[in-house]
Amino acid sequence: MPQTDETRVASPILWQSAKKCSQSPRLWRPIQAGLILSDALAIMAAFRAAYWIRFEMALPLFRLDVVPPPLFYYRLFAVLVPIWVIIFALLGLYQKKNIFGGLKEYALVFRGATIGMLILIVAGFVDPGFIIARGWLSLSWVLGFLFPEGNRFLWRRLVYQMRLRGYLLSPAIVVGANEEGLMLAEQILDWKTSGLNLIGIVDGAGSLDETPDFPLPLLGECRDLEAIVRAHDVQELVIATSALTRKEFTDIFKRFGVSDHINLRMSSGLFEVITTGLEVKEVAYIPLVSINKVRLTGGDRVMKFLLDYGLTLPALLLISPFLLLIAIAIRLDSSGPALYRRRVLGLYGKEFDAYKFRTMHVDGDKILDTYPELKAELQESHKLKQDPRITRVGRLLRKFSLDELPQLLNVLRGEMSLVGPRMISPEEIREYEKWGMNLLTVRPGITGLWQVSGRSDITYEERVRLDMYYIRNWSILLDLHLLLRTIPAVLSRRGAY
Repeated sequence: MPQTDETRVASPILWQSAKKCSQSPRLWRPIQAGLILSDALAIMAAFRAAYWIRFEMALPLFRLDVVPPPLFYYRLFAVLVPIWVIIFALLGLYQKKNIFGGLKEYALVFRGATIGMLILIVAGFVDPGFIIARGWLSLSWVLGFLFPEGNRFLWRRLVYQMRLRGYLLSPAIVVGANEEGLMLAEQILDWKTSGLNLIGIVDGAGSLDETPDFPLPLLGECRDLEAIVRAHDVQELVIATSALTRKEFTDIFKRFGVSDHINLRMSSGLFEVITTGLEVKEVAYIPLVSINKVRLTGGDRVMKFLLDYGLTLPALLLISPFLLLIAIAIRLDSSGPALYRRRVLGLYGKEFDAYKFRTMHVDGDKILDTYPELKAELQESHKLKQDPRITRVGRLLRKFSLDELPQLLNVLRGEMSLVGPRMISPEEIREYEKWGMNLLTVRPGITGLWQVSGRSDITYEERVRLDMYYIRNWSILLDLHLLLRTIPAVLSRRGAY
Protein backbone atom coordinates (compact mmCIF):
# COMPACT_ATOMS: atom_id res chain seq x y z
CA MET A 1 0.00 0.00 0.00
CA PRO A 2 1.43 3.42 -0.87
CA GLN A 3 1.58 6.02 1.85
CA THR A 4 -1.56 8.13 2.07
CA ASP A 5 -1.61 11.85 2.84
CA GLU A 6 -2.84 11.00 6.32
CA THR A 7 0.10 8.67 6.87
CA ARG A 8 2.59 11.30 5.70
CA VAL A 9 1.11 13.82 8.14
CA ALA A 10 1.39 11.33 10.98
CA SER A 11 5.00 10.44 10.23
CA PRO A 12 6.72 13.67 11.47
CA ILE A 13 4.69 13.52 14.69
CA LEU A 14 5.73 9.94 15.32
CA TRP A 15 9.36 10.65 14.47
CA GLN A 16 9.40 13.74 16.68
CA SER A 17 8.11 11.56 19.53
CA ALA A 18 10.83 9.07 18.68
CA LYS A 19 13.46 11.78 19.23
CA LYS A 20 12.39 11.98 22.86
CA CYS A 21 13.19 8.28 23.17
CA SER A 22 16.87 9.05 22.61
CA GLN A 23 16.86 10.63 26.08
CA SER A 24 15.52 7.43 27.67
CA PRO A 25 18.88 5.66 28.29
CA ARG A 26 20.12 8.68 30.28
CA LEU A 27 16.89 8.77 32.29
CA TRP A 28 17.02 5.08 33.16
CA ARG A 29 20.26 5.44 35.15
CA PRO A 30 18.91 7.88 37.77
CA ILE A 31 15.73 5.82 37.97
CA GLN A 32 17.74 2.67 38.67
CA ALA A 33 19.81 4.53 41.28
CA GLY A 34 16.66 5.95 42.87
CA LEU A 35 15.09 2.52 42.92
CA ILE A 36 18.11 1.02 44.71
CA LEU A 37 18.09 3.80 47.32
CA SER A 38 14.32 3.67 47.88
CA ASP A 39 14.39 -0.14 48.11
CA ALA A 40 17.03 0.15 50.83
CA LEU A 41 14.89 2.68 52.71
CA ALA A 42 11.77 0.51 52.27
CA ILE A 43 13.59 -2.56 53.63
CA MET A 44 14.92 -0.55 56.57
CA ALA A 45 11.40 0.76 57.25
CA ALA A 46 10.05 -2.81 57.10
CA PHE A 47 12.58 -4.02 59.69
CA ARG A 48 11.87 -1.05 61.96
CA ALA A 49 8.10 -1.50 61.63
CA ALA A 50 8.48 -5.19 62.50
CA TYR A 51 10.50 -4.21 65.60
CA TRP A 52 7.83 -1.70 66.62
CA ILE A 53 5.00 -4.22 66.23
CA ARG A 54 6.90 -7.00 68.02
CA PHE A 55 8.45 -5.12 70.93
CA GLU A 56 6.75 -1.72 71.32
CA MET A 57 3.03 -2.22 70.60
CA ALA A 58 2.47 -4.52 73.60
CA LEU A 59 0.27 -6.89 71.63
CA PRO A 60 -1.00 -9.90 73.64
CA LEU A 61 0.19 -12.13 70.80
CA PHE A 62 3.84 -11.59 71.80
CA ARG A 63 5.75 -12.07 75.06
CA LEU A 64 7.24 -8.86 76.42
CA ASP A 65 9.07 -10.17 79.50
CA VAL A 66 12.39 -10.01 77.64
CA VAL A 67 12.98 -7.04 75.34
CA PRO A 68 16.38 -7.04 73.62
CA PRO A 69 18.35 -3.79 73.42
CA PRO A 70 17.42 -1.80 70.29
CA LEU A 71 21.10 -1.34 69.41
CA PHE A 72 21.44 -5.06 68.61
CA TYR A 73 18.62 -4.91 66.07
CA TYR A 74 19.77 -1.60 64.59
CA ARG A 75 23.20 -3.10 63.93
CA LEU A 76 21.46 -6.11 62.41
CA PHE A 77 19.43 -3.81 60.16
CA ALA A 78 22.62 -2.12 58.95
CA VAL A 79 24.00 -5.50 57.88
CA LEU A 80 20.78 -6.94 56.43
CA VAL A 81 19.72 -4.00 54.26
CA PRO A 82 22.77 -4.15 51.92
CA ILE A 83 22.46 -7.95 51.78
CA TRP A 84 18.83 -7.70 50.66
CA VAL A 85 19.65 -5.08 48.05
CA ILE A 86 22.43 -7.33 46.72
CA ILE A 87 19.97 -10.25 46.58
CA PHE A 88 17.52 -8.07 44.64
CA ALA A 89 20.32 -7.13 42.24
CA LEU A 90 21.34 -10.78 41.73
CA LEU A 91 17.71 -11.62 40.93
CA GLY A 92 17.76 -8.96 38.20
CA LEU A 93 15.42 -6.54 39.94
CA TYR A 94 17.47 -3.55 38.78
CA GLN A 95 17.74 -4.68 35.18
CA LYS A 96 15.65 -2.73 32.70
CA LYS A 97 13.82 -5.84 31.47
CA ASN A 98 12.52 -6.63 34.97
CA ILE A 99 11.89 -3.13 36.32
CA PHE A 100 8.17 -2.35 36.40
CA GLY A 101 7.43 -5.79 34.96
CA GLY A 102 4.18 -6.25 36.87
CA LEU A 103 3.53 -9.55 38.58
CA LYS A 104 6.88 -10.97 37.50
CA GLU A 105 8.62 -8.13 39.33
CA TYR A 106 6.51 -8.63 42.46
CA ALA A 107 7.25 -12.36 42.40
CA LEU A 108 10.99 -11.61 42.25
CA VAL A 109 10.68 -9.23 45.22
CA PHE A 110 8.86 -11.96 47.16
CA ARG A 111 11.61 -14.45 46.26
CA GLY A 112 14.31 -12.00 47.30
CA ALA A 113 12.68 -11.35 50.68
CA THR A 114 12.32 -15.09 51.26
CA ILE A 115 15.97 -15.76 50.38
CA GLY A 116 17.04 -12.97 52.75
CA MET A 117 15.05 -14.48 55.60
CA LEU A 118 16.41 -17.97 54.89
CA ILE A 119 19.96 -16.59 55.12
CA LEU A 120 19.09 -15.12 58.52
CA ILE A 121 17.58 -18.41 59.72
CA VAL A 122 20.62 -20.37 58.56
CA ALA A 123 22.87 -17.90 60.41
CA GLY A 124 20.89 -18.66 63.57
CA PHE A 125 21.52 -22.40 63.15
CA VAL A 126 25.24 -21.92 62.48
CA ASP A 127 25.76 -19.65 65.50
CA PRO A 128 23.65 -20.76 68.53
CA GLY A 129 24.45 -17.45 70.21
CA PHE A 130 22.76 -15.55 67.39
CA ILE A 131 19.22 -15.37 68.80
CA ILE A 132 16.45 -13.46 67.03
CA ALA A 133 12.82 -13.18 68.10
CA ARG A 134 10.67 -15.38 65.88
CA GLY A 135 7.90 -12.79 65.91
CA TRP A 136 10.23 -10.15 64.52
CA LEU A 137 11.54 -12.63 61.96
CA SER A 138 8.03 -13.46 60.70
CA LEU A 139 6.94 -9.83 60.60
CA SER A 140 10.14 -8.80 58.82
CA TRP A 141 9.57 -11.42 56.15
CA VAL A 142 6.01 -10.22 55.46
CA LEU A 143 6.79 -6.50 55.60
CA GLY A 144 10.11 -7.12 53.86
CA PHE A 145 8.34 -7.88 50.60
CA LEU A 146 5.25 -5.69 51.09
CA PHE A 147 7.21 -2.46 51.64
CA PRO A 148 9.53 -2.85 48.61
CA GLU A 149 6.55 -3.87 46.48
CA GLY A 150 4.72 -0.75 47.61
CA ASN A 151 7.83 1.29 46.79
CA ARG A 152 7.98 -0.19 43.30
CA PHE A 153 4.26 0.41 42.81
CA LEU A 154 4.82 4.14 43.45
CA TRP A 155 7.80 4.18 41.07
CA ARG A 156 5.64 2.47 38.46
CA ARG A 157 3.06 5.30 38.74
CA LEU A 158 5.87 7.83 38.21
CA VAL A 159 7.25 5.97 35.19
CA TYR A 160 3.76 5.68 33.68
CA GLN A 161 3.36 9.44 33.93
CA MET A 162 6.74 9.94 32.26
CA ARG A 163 5.78 7.55 29.47
CA LEU A 164 2.56 9.47 28.90
CA ARG A 165 4.76 12.53 28.35
CA GLY A 166 6.94 10.72 25.83
CA TYR A 167 9.87 9.69 28.02
CA LEU A 168 11.29 6.25 28.88
CA LEU A 169 9.98 4.82 25.62
CA SER A 170 11.81 2.35 23.40
CA PRO A 171 11.59 3.11 19.65
CA ALA A 172 9.81 0.17 18.04
CA ILE A 173 8.43 -0.89 14.69
CA VAL A 174 5.85 -3.48 13.69
CA VAL A 175 7.14 -6.03 11.20
CA GLY A 176 4.27 -7.37 9.11
CA ALA A 177 1.19 -5.42 8.10
CA ASN A 178 -1.60 -7.95 7.81
CA GLU A 179 -4.62 -8.15 10.12
CA GLU A 180 -2.49 -9.49 12.96
CA GLY A 181 -0.01 -6.62 12.61
CA LEU A 182 -2.89 -4.14 12.64
CA MET A 183 -4.27 -5.62 15.87
CA LEU A 184 -0.81 -5.54 17.47
CA ALA A 185 -0.28 -1.90 16.50
CA GLU A 186 -3.72 -0.76 17.65
CA GLN A 187 -3.35 -2.49 21.01
CA ILE A 188 0.13 -1.04 21.65
CA LEU A 189 -0.90 2.45 20.50
CA ASP A 190 -3.93 2.35 22.81
CA TRP A 191 -1.80 1.13 25.74
CA LYS A 192 -0.02 4.44 26.39
CA THR A 193 2.14 3.07 29.22
CA SER A 194 3.47 0.02 27.37
CA GLY A 195 6.96 1.51 27.12
CA LEU A 196 7.02 1.12 23.33
CA ASN A 197 6.94 4.04 20.91
CA LEU A 198 5.75 2.68 17.56
CA ILE A 199 7.32 4.80 14.83
CA GLY A 200 6.27 2.83 11.78
CA ILE A 201 5.70 -0.45 9.99
CA VAL A 202 7.84 -2.64 7.81
CA ASP A 203 6.02 -4.61 5.12
CA GLY A 204 6.47 -8.34 4.86
CA ALA A 205 5.64 -10.40 1.75
CA GLY A 206 3.46 -7.63 0.32
CA SER A 207 0.98 -7.98 3.21
CA LEU A 208 0.41 -4.23 3.47
CA ASP A 209 -2.02 -4.33 0.56
CA GLU A 210 -4.44 -6.23 2.79
CA THR A 211 -4.61 -3.43 5.39
CA PRO A 212 -5.32 -0.06 3.70
CA ASP A 213 -5.97 1.88 6.92
CA PHE A 214 -2.87 1.00 8.90
CA PRO A 215 -2.28 3.63 11.65
CA LEU A 216 1.50 3.82 11.14
CA PRO A 217 3.73 5.16 8.36
CA LEU A 218 5.31 2.68 5.97
CA LEU A 219 9.08 2.68 6.50
CA GLY A 220 10.00 0.07 3.91
CA GLU A 221 10.11 -3.67 3.35
CA CYS A 222 11.74 -6.56 5.20
CA ARG A 223 14.78 -6.52 2.96
CA ASP A 224 15.44 -2.92 4.13
CA LEU A 225 14.99 -3.74 7.83
CA GLU A 226 18.65 -3.42 8.85
CA ALA A 227 18.95 0.06 7.34
CA ILE A 228 15.62 1.12 8.88
CA VAL A 229 16.72 -0.05 12.34
CA ARG A 230 19.94 1.98 12.08
CA ALA A 231 18.22 5.08 10.67
CA HIS A 232 15.61 5.26 13.44
CA ASP A 233 17.69 3.80 16.30
CA VAL A 234 15.07 1.08 16.76
CA GLN A 235 15.34 -0.97 19.96
CA GLU A 236 12.28 -3.23 19.65
CA LEU A 237 10.90 -5.28 16.76
CA VAL A 238 7.28 -6.40 17.19
CA ILE A 239 6.81 -9.23 14.72
CA ALA A 240 3.43 -10.32 13.34
CA THR A 241 4.50 -13.85 12.46
CA SER A 242 1.53 -14.63 10.23
CA ALA A 243 2.55 -11.75 7.92
CA LEU A 244 6.01 -13.15 7.16
CA THR A 245 7.30 -16.01 5.10
CA ARG A 246 9.53 -18.56 6.80
CA LYS A 247 12.58 -17.13 5.01
CA GLU A 248 11.77 -13.56 6.08
CA PHE A 249 11.38 -14.61 9.69
CA THR A 250 14.60 -16.66 9.79
CA ASP A 251 16.48 -13.79 8.12
CA ILE A 252 15.24 -11.40 10.83
CA PHE A 253 16.27 -13.81 13.57
CA LYS A 254 19.74 -14.31 12.06
CA ARG A 255 20.31 -10.55 11.86
CA PHE A 256 18.81 -9.44 15.18
CA GLY A 257 18.29 -12.54 17.34
CA VAL A 258 21.74 -12.32 18.95
CA SER A 259 21.96 -8.52 19.12
CA ASP A 260 22.24 -6.98 22.59
CA HIS A 261 20.66 -3.75 21.35
CA ILE A 262 17.51 -5.14 19.72
CA ASN A 263 14.67 -6.95 21.49
CA LEU A 264 12.54 -9.26 19.37
CA ARG A 265 8.89 -9.56 20.40
CA MET A 266 7.04 -12.22 18.45
CA SER A 267 3.27 -12.57 18.39
CA SER A 268 1.92 -16.11 18.65
CA GLY A 269 -0.46 -15.36 15.78
CA LEU A 270 -3.37 -16.46 17.98
CA PHE A 271 -3.42 -13.83 20.72
CA GLU A 272 -6.97 -12.75 19.90
CA VAL A 273 -8.46 -16.20 20.50
CA ILE A 274 -6.17 -18.08 22.88
CA THR A 275 -7.04 -17.62 26.56
CA THR A 276 -4.52 -20.15 27.78
CA GLY A 277 -0.88 -19.77 28.66
CA LEU A 278 1.82 -20.71 26.16
CA GLU A 279 4.97 -22.55 27.14
CA VAL A 280 7.90 -23.68 25.02
CA LYS A 281 8.85 -27.32 25.63
CA GLU A 282 11.30 -29.51 23.78
CA VAL A 283 10.18 -32.80 22.24
CA ALA A 284 12.90 -34.85 20.53
CA TYR A 285 15.15 -31.75 20.77
CA ILE A 286 12.56 -29.72 18.84
CA PRO A 287 11.11 -26.63 20.61
CA LEU A 288 7.32 -26.85 20.49
CA VAL A 289 4.77 -24.42 21.90
CA SER A 290 2.51 -26.12 24.45
CA ILE A 291 -0.93 -24.67 25.14
CA ASN A 292 -1.61 -24.92 28.86
CA LYS A 293 -5.07 -25.62 30.21
CA VAL A 294 -6.79 -22.80 32.07
CA ARG A 295 -8.62 -24.96 34.60
CA LEU A 296 -7.73 -24.07 38.18
CA THR A 297 -6.71 -27.26 39.94
CA GLY A 298 -4.93 -28.31 43.10
CA GLY A 299 -3.39 -25.53 45.16
CA ASP A 300 -4.51 -22.75 42.79
CA ARG A 301 -8.14 -23.76 43.16
CA VAL A 302 -7.83 -23.91 46.95
CA MET A 303 -6.16 -20.48 47.07
CA LYS A 304 -8.88 -18.86 44.95
CA PHE A 305 -11.58 -20.56 47.04
CA LEU A 306 -10.01 -19.28 50.27
CA LEU A 307 -9.69 -15.77 48.84
CA ASP A 308 -13.32 -15.68 47.66
CA TYR A 309 -14.88 -17.04 50.84
CA GLY A 310 -12.33 -15.54 53.23
CA LEU A 311 -13.22 -12.03 52.03
CA THR A 312 -16.88 -12.46 51.06
CA LEU A 313 -18.21 -13.86 54.36
CA PRO A 314 -16.76 -11.10 56.59
CA ALA A 315 -17.70 -8.45 54.01
CA LEU A 316 -21.34 -9.54 53.95
CA LEU A 317 -21.53 -9.55 57.75
CA LEU A 318 -19.93 -6.12 57.91
CA ILE A 319 -22.01 -4.36 55.25
CA SER A 320 -25.37 -6.10 55.77
CA PRO A 321 -26.90 -3.03 57.54
CA PHE A 322 -25.69 -0.86 54.66
CA LEU A 323 -27.26 -3.26 52.13
CA LEU A 324 -30.55 -3.04 54.02
CA LEU A 325 -30.47 0.78 53.85
CA ILE A 326 -29.85 0.65 50.09
CA ALA A 327 -32.79 -1.74 49.63
CA ILE A 328 -35.08 0.59 51.60
CA ALA A 329 -33.92 3.61 49.56
CA ILE A 330 -34.68 1.78 46.30
CA ARG A 331 -38.20 0.86 47.44
CA LEU A 332 -38.90 4.43 48.58
CA ASP A 333 -37.55 5.94 45.35
CA SER A 334 -39.58 3.87 42.86
CA SER A 335 -42.05 1.01 42.79
CA GLY A 336 -40.76 -2.51 42.31
CA PRO A 337 -38.42 -4.99 44.02
CA ALA A 338 -35.08 -3.94 45.50
CA LEU A 339 -33.19 -6.75 43.78
CA TYR A 340 -32.90 -7.44 40.07
CA ARG A 341 -31.97 -10.80 38.60
CA ARG A 342 -29.98 -10.86 35.39
CA ARG A 343 -29.62 -14.13 33.49
CA VAL A 344 -25.94 -14.61 32.62
CA LEU A 345 -23.52 -17.33 31.55
CA GLY A 346 -21.20 -18.87 34.10
CA LEU A 347 -18.50 -21.52 34.05
CA TYR A 348 -18.59 -23.52 30.78
CA GLY A 349 -21.72 -21.64 29.68
CA LYS A 350 -23.99 -22.73 32.55
CA GLU A 351 -26.71 -20.10 33.05
CA PHE A 352 -27.48 -18.56 36.45
CA ASP A 353 -29.17 -15.48 37.92
CA ALA A 354 -26.73 -12.71 38.90
CA TYR A 355 -28.12 -10.48 41.65
CA LYS A 356 -27.96 -6.69 41.46
CA PHE A 357 -29.73 -3.84 43.16
CA ARG A 358 -32.45 -2.56 40.84
CA THR A 359 -31.35 0.74 39.30
CA MET A 360 -34.07 1.14 36.63
CA HIS A 361 -37.78 1.77 36.61
CA VAL A 362 -39.87 -1.39 36.30
CA ASP A 363 -41.47 -0.02 33.12
CA GLY A 364 -38.09 1.02 31.72
CA ASP A 365 -38.72 -0.42 28.24
CA LYS A 366 -41.84 1.71 27.83
CA ILE A 367 -39.87 4.79 28.88
CA LEU A 368 -37.15 3.97 26.34
CA ASP A 369 -39.75 3.63 23.55
CA THR A 370 -40.31 7.38 23.82
CA TYR A 371 -36.63 7.97 22.91
CA PRO A 372 -36.12 6.22 19.53
CA GLU A 373 -32.60 7.64 19.04
CA LEU A 374 -31.48 6.30 22.43
CA LYS A 375 -33.10 2.95 21.72
CA ALA A 376 -31.14 2.69 18.47
CA GLU A 377 -27.91 3.57 20.32
CA LEU A 378 -28.61 0.88 22.92
CA GLN A 379 -29.21 -1.77 20.27
CA GLU A 380 -25.89 -0.87 18.63
CA SER A 381 -23.58 -0.49 21.66
CA HIS A 382 -25.57 -2.19 24.49
CA LYS A 383 -24.97 0.84 26.76
CA LEU A 384 -26.23 4.39 27.25
CA LYS A 385 -24.41 7.21 29.01
CA GLN A 386 -27.69 9.05 29.59
CA ASP A 387 -30.27 6.33 30.17
CA PRO A 388 -33.79 7.66 30.96
CA ARG A 389 -34.74 4.32 32.53
CA ILE A 390 -32.38 4.78 35.49
CA THR A 391 -33.89 5.98 38.79
CA ARG A 392 -32.41 8.69 41.01
CA VAL A 393 -31.11 6.21 43.56
CA GLY A 394 -30.01 3.92 40.74
CA ARG A 395 -27.84 6.64 39.23
CA LEU A 396 -26.03 7.07 42.55
CA LEU A 397 -25.59 3.31 42.97
CA ARG A 398 -24.15 2.93 39.48
CA LYS A 399 -21.78 5.85 39.98
CA PHE A 400 -19.96 3.92 42.73
CA SER A 401 -20.81 0.38 41.51
CA LEU A 402 -22.85 -0.24 44.66
CA ASP A 403 -25.53 -1.96 42.58
CA GLU A 404 -23.18 -4.94 42.22
CA LEU A 405 -22.78 -5.65 45.95
CA PRO A 406 -25.53 -8.35 45.99
CA GLN A 407 -23.29 -10.40 43.68
CA LEU A 408 -21.41 -11.35 46.85
CA LEU A 409 -24.27 -13.84 47.27
CA ASN A 410 -23.40 -15.32 43.87
CA VAL A 411 -19.82 -15.74 45.10
CA LEU A 412 -21.06 -17.66 48.15
CA ARG A 413 -23.14 -19.88 45.87
CA GLY A 414 -20.07 -20.72 43.80
CA GLU A 415 -21.45 -19.09 40.64
CA MET A 416 -19.06 -16.12 40.58
CA SER A 417 -15.68 -15.10 41.92
CA LEU A 418 -14.56 -11.83 43.46
CA VAL A 419 -12.15 -11.36 40.53
CA GLY A 420 -12.66 -12.69 37.04
CA PRO A 421 -13.78 -11.85 33.50
CA ARG A 422 -16.83 -9.68 32.97
CA MET A 423 -20.05 -11.68 33.07
CA ILE A 424 -21.79 -12.22 29.74
CA SER A 425 -25.51 -12.60 29.07
CA PRO A 426 -26.83 -15.20 26.58
CA GLU A 427 -27.76 -12.34 24.24
CA GLU A 428 -24.33 -10.69 24.50
CA ILE A 429 -22.39 -13.83 23.62
CA ARG A 430 -22.94 -13.11 19.92
CA GLU A 431 -20.97 -9.87 20.26
CA TYR A 432 -17.92 -11.84 21.37
CA GLU A 433 -18.07 -14.07 18.27
CA LYS A 434 -15.33 -16.75 18.35
CA TRP A 435 -13.94 -15.47 21.66
CA GLY A 436 -17.09 -16.13 23.68
CA MET A 437 -16.54 -19.75 24.72
CA ASN A 438 -12.91 -19.03 25.64
CA LEU A 439 -14.09 -16.49 28.21
CA LEU A 440 -16.38 -19.07 29.84
CA THR A 441 -13.49 -21.28 30.96
CA VAL A 442 -13.41 -19.50 34.35
CA ARG A 443 -16.09 -18.05 36.63
CA PRO A 444 -17.09 -14.42 35.98
CA GLY A 445 -16.02 -11.87 38.56
CA ILE A 446 -17.52 -8.93 40.40
CA THR A 447 -14.39 -7.00 39.46
CA GLY A 448 -11.53 -7.58 37.06
CA LEU A 449 -9.21 -5.92 34.59
CA TRP A 450 -12.20 -4.47 32.72
CA GLN A 451 -13.41 -2.82 35.95
CA VAL A 452 -10.12 -1.08 36.69
CA SER A 453 -9.47 -0.13 33.05
CA GLY A 454 -12.48 2.02 32.27
CA ARG A 455 -15.61 -0.13 32.83
CA SER A 456 -18.27 0.97 30.35
CA ASP A 457 -15.88 3.27 28.48
CA ILE A 458 -14.01 0.39 26.82
CA THR A 459 -15.10 -1.46 23.69
CA TYR A 460 -16.01 -5.13 23.38
CA GLU A 461 -12.66 -5.85 21.73
CA GLU A 462 -10.80 -4.20 24.61
CA ARG A 463 -12.86 -6.16 27.14
CA VAL A 464 -12.01 -9.40 25.38
CA ARG A 465 -8.28 -8.63 25.35
CA LEU A 466 -8.28 -7.65 29.02
CA ASP A 467 -10.26 -10.73 30.06
CA MET A 468 -8.04 -13.02 27.99
CA TYR A 469 -4.96 -11.48 29.60
CA TYR A 470 -6.45 -12.21 33.03
CA ILE A 471 -7.18 -15.84 32.17
CA ARG A 472 -3.73 -16.41 30.67
CA ASN A 473 -1.88 -14.82 33.57
CA TRP A 474 -4.04 -15.75 36.56
CA SER A 475 -2.35 -15.88 39.94
CA ILE A 476 -3.43 -15.16 43.48
CA LEU A 477 -1.18 -12.07 43.41
CA LEU A 478 -3.01 -10.80 40.33
CA ASP A 479 -6.36 -11.22 42.11
CA LEU A 480 -5.09 -9.30 45.15
CA HIS A 481 -3.61 -6.62 42.88
CA LEU A 482 -6.93 -6.14 41.05
CA LEU A 483 -8.92 -6.06 44.30
CA LEU A 484 -6.69 -3.24 45.56
CA ARG A 485 -6.96 -1.35 42.25
CA THR A 486 -10.76 -1.66 42.29
CA ILE A 487 -11.12 0.82 45.16
CA PRO A 488 -9.52 3.84 43.40
CA ALA A 489 -11.14 2.78 40.11
CA VAL A 490 -14.60 2.91 41.68
CA LEU A 491 -13.91 6.19 43.47
CA SER A 492 -12.72 7.78 40.21
CA ARG A 493 -16.15 6.92 38.66
CA ARG A 494 -14.58 6.53 35.23
CA GLY A 495 -16.91 4.63 32.90
CA ALA A 496 -19.64 4.39 35.56
CA TYR A 497 -23.05 4.69 33.89
